[in-house]
Amino acid sequence: MTSTFGTAAAQLVPLAVKDLDENKVTPGLLGFVIFAFIGLALWWLMKNMAKQFKKIDFDETPPEEPQAPAAPPATAGAPASGSGKAEREE
Repeated sequence: MTSTFGTAAAQLVPLAVKDLDENKVTPGLLGFVIFAFIGLALWWLMKNMAKQFKKIDFDETPPEEPQAPAAPPATAGAPASGSGKAEREE
């Protein structure tokens, strides 16, 4: 049986070489399988991500915090200057 397969393969090889175009490259079956696997992996990751996002529970508005009393203005204790000459010298 081995000799029959060897003889048949030897007769088919020249036929395959004649039809082979070296300027045309195609991905073939292996390329399709890899592409399909990547597509399925992406689909599974997106499905899992949506599931994880549904688990998240949060309030969109932050809770109201009590406001601190307003601080007195910084110039409240400074003496009033009529001309403002000291401020211009700095």
